[in-house]
Amino acid sequence: MNRPYGTTRTHVAARHALLAADGHVKSHVPGITGAAAVILINEAMGAGFAQLLVTFEAGGRAVFPASGVETGGYFESGGGTVAIGRQKKRCPAGGFFFAPAGEAWAIAAPKAGTRVTLFQKEFAPLAGVTTPKAIIGDAAKVKGQPFLGDPDARLQVLLPDEPEFDLAMNIFTYQPGATLPFVETHVMEHGLLMLAGQGVYRLEDSWYPVAAGDAIWMAPFCPQWFAAVGKAPASYLYYKDVNRAAL
Repeated sequence: MNRPYGTTRTHVAARHALLAADGHVKSHVPGITGAAAVILINEAMGAGFAQLLVTFEAGGRAVFPASGVETGGYFESGGGTVAIGRQKKRCPAGGFFFAPAGEAWAIAAPKAGTRVTLFQKEFAPLAGVTTPKAIIGDAAKVKGQPFLGDPDARLQVLLPDEPEFDLAMNIFTYQPGATLPFVETHVMEHGLLMLAGQGVYRLEDSWYPVAAGDAIWMAPFCPQWFAAVGKAPASYLYYKDVNRAAL
């Protein structure tokens, strides 16, 4: 159904945002060619990371040189060949990767229409801990675990929960009617993409209907809660910063 002129579900507040697909505007991002790139979240919003949605044409590419920035990526649809340093692997829909700071990386030979979400942040080294290694994987091979014992809310942890990683990337899947068990309030910042289904997201004191394709930003200590509604499971991909000192 077409929305009335001048209306949108997008809402940007000081410490959270809901970004609906009806407001997407393409940006020219250095290193990305033959693709529509949308910068959904970055420091201009007040965030400490960037979240991009990239939709490739046939023959499109993403090529990034080694830098102090690390990148997590997830193939929402289609597929492409990911190269990180000397690693190289074909990723299908549901494929994911982690390119550590100091490593060049690229996506090549994507299928037309391939959609990839990228999370990028400056790497924060930890004294006495080795730097993280590159990862290219497939979410279909990562078993979902019941979240706090609830089999209807399952969490897939895509990157190792180890001290060298300061970036986490997970997929949360809820059966209809399942919820987060309580309103979370924590130091971790979130970037989120709804992958499937629909639900209601509480952000601070606001409540938002959300559906596949929506993106969400949550600043540190933003109260948050989710409930899956409808007849099909709901799932979302999300980023958070982890494993670093409080000061």
